[in-house]
Amino acid sequence: MARFITIEGGEGAGKSTAQQFLASKLISMGLSVTLTREPGGTPLAEELRQTLLNPHGEVPVEMAELLLLFAARAQHIAEVIKPALDRGEWVICDRFTDATYAYQGGARGMSVEVITQLEKMVQGALQPHQVILLDLPPEVGLERARARGELDRFEREPMAFYERVRSGYLGRVRTMPDRYTVIDASQDLQGVEDQLECVAQGWLAE
Repeated sequence: MARFITIEGGEGAGKSTAQQFLASKLISMGLSVTLTREPGGTPLAEELRQTLLNPHGEVPVEMAELLLLFAARAQHIAEVIKPALDRGEWVICDRFTDATYAYQGGARGMSVEVITQLEKMVQGALQPHQVILLDLPPEVGLERARARGELDRFEREPMAFYERVRSGYLGRVRTMPDRYTVIDASQDLQGVEDQLECVAQGWLAE
């Protein structure tokens, strides 16, 4: 059975590493897996990603940022996510709409009602089967992000911004606990991978 899994978290939480680890586990169990990311996943969506993350270009106003994210998402769903699910594959996506609620809603203070309207327009009934939230203190994540090299536009926000992002994610967990698996991403890599392996085993046991 095809599954749509998303991995969420703040800056430096280790989403890409977790995505690769989960994919390797699922593939070793004989499953077909598509890896993708947001914003991005298609040529057009990747161009929009560069516009959104570029720290040196024109800064989009908040509504433009939100609309660009959903424009990229619409293309991504139509060209990558839905076709892969229709083929019976597991899709593991680095960020999805939870990130929009956390960043544009929680951190930027944009209307949740507007985000919800756009979500319904762009996604229809499509929702992740499970969301993995890699949770860690923002200062830890930012230290990791800085160690990777030049920071993108979202990684240059003040600390209060990232604290609101984290609060936004955890607020969604509180209101919809069955939808999320929260993993302590402040642990070492082995500790995180042990938790992820338990999650993957649980999916296959269902």
